[in-house]
Amino acid sequence: MAAIPESLCIAKTDHEIGIIPRMANRHGLVAGATGTGKTVTLRVLAEQFSSIGIPVFMADIKGDLTGMAMPGGEHPKVKERAAQLGMADMSFEGYPVVFWDIFGEKGHPLRTTISEMGPLLLGRILNLNEIQSSVFAMVFKIADDNGMLLLDLKDLRSMVKFVGDQAEQFKTEYGNISTASIGAIQRSLLALEEQGGDRLFGEPALNLQDMMQTDSRGKGMVNILSADRLMQSPKLYATFLLWMLSELFEQLPELGDPLKPVFAFFFDEAHLLFEDIPQALSNKIEQVVRLIRSKGVGVYFITQNPLDIPEDVLGQLGNRVQHALRAFTPKEQKSVRAAAETFRSNPSLDVATVIMELGVGEALVSFLDPKGVPGMVERALVCPPRSRLLPLTDAERSAVISSSVLAGHYERVVDRESAYEKLKEKAAVAPLPGAEAKTGKEPVSESAKMLQAMAKSAAHAIGSQVGRQIIRGVLGSIFGRSKR
Repeated sequence: MAAIPESLCIAKTDHEIGIIPRMANRHGLVAGATGTGKTVTLRVLAEQFSSIGIPVFMADIKGDLTGMAMPGGEHPKVKERAAQLGMADMSFEGYPVVFWDIFGEKGHPLRTTISEMGPLLLGRILNLNEIQSSVFAMVFKIADDNGMLLLDLKDLRSMVKFVGDQAEQFKTEYGNISTASIGAIQRSLLALEEQGGDRLFGEPALNLQDMMQTDSRGKGMVNILSADRLMQSPKLYATFLLWMLSELFEQLPELGDPLKPVFAFFFDEAHLLFEDIPQALSNKIEQVVRLIRSKGVGVYFITQNPLDIPEDVLGQLGNRVQHALRAFTPKEQKSVRAAAETFRSNPSLDVATVIMELGVGEALVSFLDPKGVPGMVERALVCPPRSRLLPLTDAERSAVISSSVLAGHYERVVDRESAYEKLKEKAAVAPLPGAEAKTGKEPVSESAKMLQAMAKSAAHAIGSQVGRQIIRGVLGSIFGRSKR
């Protein structure tokens, strides 16, 4: 294994300014107005992390990150910047890239299960209000208590319908189940399905270990999520990335203070994560960001203004690259001054003024020193990327996807027995009208029989590994969801 360098060069003045690998899990921020160079900075960070064996995840919002799979140097501005920084002899290279796409069109299909996402995060995607969310949580609890796996949208829709139909049966144990709330949930699920959200749920679900790999050269895999279509549903985008963060938090072991991160997670358009969220969810996000660094994960938020990030989260982002901000109104000027105050001051630099003067690719930079103290902010030029700036052609992208070690695995959809099939089976075996009279026994309602069958299914599930996972998930999940 190659030695870990003391610093990863990200920007230059008359000297190099870099991130110390041991401090890279202390999180970071890349901010700036549209067109100021945030995407190139994101790319340079990802390249440097990959170069020392750190796998990364990043969402490709505009479709301009795909070129990371190929060597660069073709763009005249790259050569110009390299010469300007005394890097004219820099080498260019491609990086090991895996393409992902929730819709399965521009990368390997990326899925989770309904149970893994859980009612809190999924309720946010569905825009449920507080009352609807409480009913939605009941649906999950009833499914868990009765051994019903919720894997895809048809499972969830079947379960919601069943709970609504049998609301009186569940009222005593679980509380009042509003017909209006059930109807609102069903309409939201239908709308999500029409937007293509059904592609997100099912099996095989994402195994995060598949993202945390290195290639034969020891370079970290660069996982790129095609997000141009996904961004048409901003809450779906933000909530899915939040689910990924929570999964990393839950699945990875404690590492303490590693020499370098085991994974770097870039959250582009980070303001979407914090828009219109309940305080309880905001607190959970802050908790995840605070604790996940001890598991070796560095989280880097990319947004237009640092004030898009709640103060409790912003205070944890030790490595910062601030591109230009624009201020045309008094309110915007106040925002610029507030952004300037988030840096450790530099006596020779009027940060509030400089933020508005920065050119494209120029930034105010502050990284943590070896003791974890924020460095004094400096004005610098971001280093040029080593990979290709131009996006891949469709043929080039297809070649990368087909040559991946994951090719074919996530493309094969698995539809095992779950809530939809079980509920359908129970409904199919209900007795024909009048059949009870031949037995001489008191007739039993169809709903009662279905509930009895579900109880038996629950008893069987609790004795199985899947059942134990369900019960543990209900008790232990940070976001209150169950595991598949």
